[in-house]
Amino acid sequence: MIDLYTAATPNGHKVSIALEELGLPYRVRVVSLSKLEQREPWFLKLNPNGRIPVIVDQDEDGFVVFESGAILVYLAEKTGRLMPADRKGRSLVMQWLMFQMGGIGPMMGQANVFFRYFPEKIPAAIDRYHGEVRRLFHVLDVRLAECEYLAGEYSIADIANWAWVRTHKWSGVPTEGLPQLERWIAHLAARPACRKGIDVPPRPPRLEGDAAQKFVEEARKMLEVGQDKV
Repeated sequence: MIDLYTAATPNGHKVSIALEELGLPYRVRVVSLSKLEQREPWFLKLNPNGRIPVIVDQDEDGFVVFESGAILVYLAEKTGRLMPADRKGRSLVMQWLMFQMGGIGPMMGQANVFFRYFPEKIPAAIDRYHGEVRRLFHVLDVRLAECEYLAGEYSIADIANWAWVRTHKWSGVPTEGLPQLERWIAHLAARPACRKGIDVPPRPPRLEGDAAQKFVEEARKMLEVGQDKV
């Protein structure tokens, strides 16, 4: 049994999607980010960086894994699925996983901060991150014109990137003019495990109106606390 400490974010969804794809039994412990549970001592013992997701593999004497990319690799290696065993195949998956970890995730995260969360709008910052996210989307589109999935076969690299890219509207970045990327987004959205994974934990169907405003306000509080702690 795997205990999953998570919240309804792209990084959290990476792991719940993977667990659904792999059919591994897991229990969900929802971490309230708005209540700053991720900063509480009990959670910092699991992840000293105070971020979700975290898994605890009870089948391996309570072995703890944090960082979403590391968790995906651990689960793939544990099951022998979603990542090829040969060196070149594994390297392809790792390259596109690192592309998400070092590019898509951080740049979309910064786009969210400046486009959605900061009360003061800074056009230069918004343009900077929107432009970089769009450039990264173009890289994915070019790659997906060559093959159906990022590493040739469906893998944790697709899961990691899709969990973020699917939220492009919230980041304010369009996908028009990127047909292969749009094809891939829709294709993964039709997978049962992807559909189930993004509902762990349950989330509101749409962030609009008052729900969107409340989400933004909670995100601002977390940003303020994060700045105080740096």
